[in-house]
Amino acid sequence: MAVQTGLGEPRGPWFISPELDPDGRGRWDVPGSERAAGPRGWRGRLLAAAAVVALSTLSGAAAGSWVAGRDGPGPAAASAAPVPAELVTAAGKTVPGVVSVLVGGASGASASGSGFAIDNEQHIVTNDHILARGGAGPVTVEMPDGRRFTAEVVGREPASDLAVLKVPATAGLAALPLAKPNSTRVGEPVLAVGSPLGLSGTVTAGIVSALNRQVRIGSGRHTAVQTDASINPGNSGGPLVNARGEVVGVNTAIATIDGSGSIGIGFAIPIDQVQQTADTIIGRGG
Repeated sequence: MAVQTGLGEPRGPWFISPELDPDGRGRWDVPGSERAAGPRGWRGRLLAAAAVVALSTLSGAAAGSWVAGRDGPGPAAASAAPVPAELVTAAGKTVPGVVSVLVGGASGASASGSGFAIDNEQHIVTNDHILARGGAGPVTVEMPDGRRFTAEVVGREPASDLAVLKVPATAGLAALPLAKPNSTRVGEPVLAVGSPLGLSGTVTAGIVSALNRQVRIGSGRHTAVQTDASINPGNSGGPLVNARGEVVGVNTAIATIDGSGSIGIGFAIPIDQVQQTADTIIGRGG
């Protein structure tokens, strides 16, 4: 997504999609999504950054991080504070409905991100910037159980940075419940679920830091839900859910200083905006 200078600081923070462009971190453009390793060692730098983030998260008193296996989410390591039982339940309900989105083929994808089922017709919501980065390549959706399906692009809305995909009924993807409009509150616990750095089924915890935050999403300025749940490359398009397992937003952007990656400030498109845009896209797609 387009970046936004801000807050009177000439060096940042910048508001960008978490899929950073390794070749143009100083440019105000649409950053790229996760790429395969290249001459510059981009994947290695991402993995190193991920390790730092993981250690920082695990040492915090208020946030936890899990990586879900095939049998459901489990603790990656002991955290300094017990994880509320409702968050564990919410993670267990959410992970089965979250997928990895690969653009450019099932292997060697040129762009990747996350998505989730928004209805029982196998429609999947994701970020448009993931598809834009992948160009005209085929879109593959990987299920939580490892199965892969070629996805139909139902429609795209670049201005809102949202897109809708559809997979065959045989995918059997479970739709996630959506939070009621205006029900999200500052301070409530939330989980960000997705495939950061290609690690599918990853769950990170935080709180809602602010509502109605003005950031640039797609080609225009929109209001967003701000969170301190860790969001990294590959998280884009995945859900931000509350302790009841209801989706409150689509993880889309992070704040960064000098393009150096996540600093613990993330942004999600509010679910009421997501639902309205998705309904419009699905209606157009017939």
